[in-house]
Amino acid sequence: MGIKVLQQSKSQKQKEEAYLLFAKAADMGNLKAMEKMADALLFGNFGMQNITAAIQLYESLAKEGSCKAQNALGFLSSYGIGMEYNQAKALIYYTFGSAGGSMMSQMILGYRYLSGINVLQNCEVALSYYKKVADHIADTFEKSEGVPVEKVRLTERPENLSSNSEILDWDIYQYYKFLAERGDVQIQKALHYFLKAAKAGSANAMAFIGKMYLEGNAAAPQNNATAFKYFSTAASKGNAIGLHGLGLLYFYGKGVPVNYAEALKYFQKAAEKGWPDAQFQLGFMYYSGSGIWKDYKLAFKYFYLASQSGQPLAIYYLAEMYATGTGVVRSCRTAVEKRLTFLKKRRCIQWRFYYGIELPFKDIHLARRLYDMAAQTSPDAYIPVFFALMKLETMHFLRDILFFNQFTMRWNWLKPDNTVGPHWDLFVIGLIVAGLILLLRNHRG
Repeated sequence: MGIKVLQQSKSQKQKEEAYLLFAKAADMGNLKAMEKMADALLFGNFGMQNITAAIQLYESLAKEGSCKAQNALGFLSSYGIGMEYNQAKALIYYTFGSAGGSMMSQMILGYRYLSGINVLQNCEVALSYYKKVADHIADTFEKSEGVPVEKVRLTERPENLSSNSEILDWDIYQYYKFLAERGDVQIQKALHYFLKAAKAGSANAMAFIGKMYLEGNAAAPQNNATAFKYFSTAASKGNAIGLHGLGLLYFYGKGVPVNYAEALKYFQKAAEKGWPDAQFQLGFMYYSGSGIWKDYKLAFKYFYLASQSGQPLAIYYLAEMYATGTGVVRSCRTAVEKRLTFLKKRRCIQWRFYYGIELPFKDIHLARRLYDMAAQTSPDAYIPVFFALMKLETMHFLRDILFFNQFTMRWNWLKPDNTVGPHWDLFVIGLIVAGLILLLRNHRG
């Protein structure tokens, strides 16, 4: 219940209600709710941030076998946040987290072995960890879609819009893209505009309607016959999306008998028009030998073409080919790079944090410690560290004020980024320097 309230929350008050439900469930021993509460205490999502309480809760969860808790404790140990700085202990926590199925732990271990951070550098071990994550996401992606295709992939804007229907067509693309990126549930509006565009003769709109019926949603319940109708109409106009849609129907036997020869024909026509999903499907057919002879060179060719347009599963299969040396010269490093590209394309995880490149939240206490270390390491760092700490302490002070006034908008002026801009600290430093110059002049005068 708490998760549902949190997902639908649009205000701070609703979010607080969700966390109250989590707290009640956590008191009754619900592990998922306890994980939510521990995260809230760590990130400061509910009430004041309390890292000590979060650690206690994570340690209790870890004893119960929570891989998320193991991962969190590994992260806190590796940076010395609220607990002893201990890389050996962090590695143990990450290893247990990975064994429990934590993708975050698997990504962190992959990055550590790839870069040789506190472990011997080993590309093969890194590849094995990245493979676990990539396989899970690819499998989930294919199952959730029903067919391994991108849910929303819009063509580039035509250079010359010569008719009202084309202009309307482009407006539809933008509207649907907006809905898709926002995750908006008002898909009914998208269907309405697609139908309007289809009546005006838009082949792309017809194809997108077919796609909606093929996948099924609240506005367009899954219906293979309707999907076939719209795909056929779009394909008759030479539309790549429609051609690809017909290929999918024949390939998977949705509403029509399985016919690999027909599927191949339609995929080839769509691929010739540059449609990346069709290029991927051709690569998959040659790679798996689905209704056609296996040809890894052709599979690599089509996977590569599709990957150039960002088709995620094409990138995934290229990684598989490089990892196993199938059709190409085996390259561990290239396989790792392809898998990381696939994970970034899917946006299923906060990949920059899992790389180990940046922290998942702003921790002022950790920042202070790192600044102090920088100043101790080099005397040249004293001045930049001084100014950095000035900005840090200012932000800390403003954050505390804003926390106590989170239910009103009257304090927005306290957010420097809203008034002076993102580089407000440089503006303040300039004022300080100017003030010092004036003081020195007055003193000499």
